[in-house]
Amino acid sequence: MRRRIALVVGGLLVLAACGDDGGSGADGTLPAEVTFATTPTTDAGLATTAPAAVLQPFLDSAGVVDMAVRPDDDALYLVRQDGDVLRADPATGESRTVLDVDELTSARGEQGLLGLAFHPTEPLAYINYTSQDDGATNIDELAVTGDGTLTRDGQRTVLRIDQPDSNHNGGGLVFGPDGLLYIGTGDGGSANDPDRRSLDLGDLLGKMLRIDPLATGGEPYTVPADNPFVGVDGARPEIWGVGLRNPWRYGFDPATGDLWIADVGQNALEEVNRSAADADGLHAGRAVNYGWSAFEGTARFNEDQPIDGATPPVFEYPHGERGCSISGGAVYRGAAIPSLVGWYVYGDYCSGQVRALRVDGGSAADVLLVQSSAVVAVKAGHDGELYVASIDEGVFRLAPA
Repeated sequence: MRRRIALVVGGLLVLAACGDDGGSGADGTLPAEVTFATTPTTDAGLATTAPAAVLQPFLDSAGVVDMAVRPDDDALYLVRQDGDVLRADPATGESRTVLDVDELTSARGEQGLLGLAFHPTEPLAYINYTSQDDGATNIDELAVTGDGTLTRDGQRTVLRIDQPDSNHNGGGLVFGPDGLLYIGTGDGGSANDPDRRSLDLGDLLGKMLRIDPLATGGEPYTVPADNPFVGVDGARPEIWGVGLRNPWRYGFDPATGDLWIADVGQNALEEVNRSAADADGLHAGRAVNYGWSAFEGTARFNEDQPIDGATPPVFEYPHGERGCSISGGAVYRGAAIPSLVGWYVYGDYCSGQVRALRVDGGSAADVLLVQSSAVVAVKAGHDGELYVASIDEGVFRLAPA
């Protein structure tokens, strides 16, 4: 078994894998508890009233699990788990199928076609799906025609990751402010991180990855030179951040460059992570350790996993009335609901609630916006207005009450 040790990278403590198994302390023991420098608050400190909002029906199409926008295109692209991508016109509500890969994947539990992102400067799209035969994660590149059709001609696999179990596949794809592709991977599934993959730098699972997906010099993609683990012995250079369980929707605040990640919990806690960008609005989340499976939220979890350098979530909530499976999430930067600007809007699959979160220093305010069902994603359109996907009921637009 690999041993994890603490490294200092870019001023942050992170974990590297090396050698045989060993303890995290001088005597091979872990402390009984840990106190974070900052801890998330739940509904404390920021007195506020909920911004008034409603859900307006946008497209009645069950099975949508993700949404994406394309540069210079007002349409909203909808990803259906069974293998289709629809292009929907916000002005008319009309939609048409622009991709069908149902022979490559199928909607089984947490498997299927799970994510889509468009290249910011090239007529290319990238999809994230699990293979029909073995459940492996595939990131494929496709060409995009002028009318928004994703063509299979020249389709190629950029990255393939074997999956030991059928669940916790992540599935998101997002281009960051730096024009690079961010890939959030789950920990490999089953429960409790059984293979201890999330904090293992030799494994791509349970991570945030960062690559340039364009083929270069005969290679299917390029690893940016400023990735934090480039040149670290035993580490996969694609890794940008570690310690994720199942990042179910993440994205960048277009105003600040901050990276927000909704990470689904195990038995008790759902969490929201925010990693600040630098002064140039870049590098959010670089070398961050999000804690799983040493921690579930701020609660100690697997005692054999090292606690060094773990960054707590900015917000967490217990399983119960609010739900049991978080679905991120976007910071609202639209114009239709001025009182909502700057709030992070997210949902929960179990409760169907759509909530808004505002974080200020060590305080957080979390309010219920609207009630839906089986919420799987909240994403922004081209104009900054938000759309909510219910896997049962279709897609809705968040609008002022």
